[in-house]
Amino acid sequence: MHVFENPVAATHEHMPWNKGKLTGAKPPFRPKHVWSIRTKLQLEGRIRDLAMFNLAIDSKLRGCDVVALRVEDIAPNGYTNDRATIRQRKTGQSVKFELTEQTRQTVDDYLTAVGKKAGDFLFAGRRSPKRSITTRQYARLVSEWVTSIGLDPHNYGTHSLRRTKADINLSPHRQFESRPAPSWSHENREHGALPRH
Repeated sequence: MHVFENPVAATHEHMPWNKGKLTGAKPPFRPKHVWSIRTKLQLEGRIRDLAMFNLAIDSKLRGCDVVALRVEDIAPNGYTNDRATIRQRKTGQSVKFELTEQTRQTVDDYLTAVGKKAGDFLFAGRRSPKRSITTRQYARLVSEWVTSIGLDPHNYGTHSLRRTKADINLSPHRQFESRPAPSWSHENREHGALPRH
């Protein structure tokens, strides 16, 4: 009896879903990665992204908690506090974290630039200032930051920010200098971007 082979089955090999992908927990950023991203965001005048990146490193918050931050959560008196307490959306538990001087400065610069006030989402969406950016938008931003310094976004993501050590902020590099807020156009306010010089 002749057995017929299925030509489709013979030529179609099973491909594992995770082939070529890094599985498990994403690795933390190294100090050089953190400083590369910070420098790039500063040079590009992306004040909102710089504030978001620094906050994520300091707080170790999940993406859903970073995007849900409101002004009063970290700057109830108009300027950023040394410490903050946030109730996590996933667990319902409160988490406390400290904010470094550098992070406080970048957040204060951002708040001044875009005119944020109590009750506002810290990182509002582009379509409506009454809604925060989504976790998907946040993940896309992180992927963009990672790619911009030559890293593979498949290997680093939002969890890399959560796993990066807090003491990574301690660096001999010069702290970003504070300067008076320039004149802002409507477009710059909307996107939280500093004008390029």
